[in-house]
Amino acid sequence: MMIVTVVVTSAMQRTSFSNFKCPAARALDSVGDWWSILILRDAFQGLSHFDEFQKSLGVAPNILTRRLKHLTDEGLFERRLYQQRPARYEYVLTEKGRDFFPVLMALFSWGSRHIPAEDLAFLLGDAASGQERKTVLVDAQTGEQVTPENTSLLAGPAADDGVRERIARMRAWYLGIDA
Repeated sequence: MMIVTVVVTSAMQRTSFSNFKCPAARALDSVGDWWSILILRDAFQGLSHFDEFQKSLGVAPNILTRRLKHLTDEGLFERRLYQQRPARYEYVLTEKGRDFFPVLMALFSWGSRHIPAEDLAFLLGDAASGQERKTVLVDAQTGEQVTPENTSLLAGPAADDGVRERIARMRAWYLGIDA
C-alpha cells in the first residue's frame, strides 16, 4: 500500500513522493520542481549567490527562497556565509548535488534531440577540446548503452510482495508472455 502525502504551502500544493518505493519518485521529491532543476543547472554553470540565480532565472524572490531552502534541506546545496554585514550566503553544490549532473545532462541531451536545431542556443562540448558531445546512458561495468529494450527492474532490498509482483508482470510483458 502506498501513502501519498499532500504538502500545502501558501498558494502552492504539491504531492510528496517521500513514501514511494521507486527511486525515480523519491529523486523527484528530493529535487522538487522545474525551478529546482534550473537552479541546479545554473549552479553547474558557476552561479552560487541568490541575486545571480534570480537574475538568471527571473524567478520571484519568494519562490527562489523556497526552492533554495528545499535544495539545502535535501542536501543538494550547502549554505555558506560569504559576507557578514549584511549577512549574505552562497549556495555550494554538495556531493549529492554534484551527483545530479548526469540527470541534468540527460535532460539537456533529450531536449537537444527534440527541439528544432535552429532553436538551440547551447550545445554540449568537451571542456578540453571544444568538440561537440553526443551523450548516451551507458552501464558503468560493461559500457553497453542502456535502452528500454535491454533494461529491466530488479527487486531491491526494500521490495515487498507487491513490488515483486509488479516486476514479474513487467518482465512478462517485456518477454511477451502472460503473467
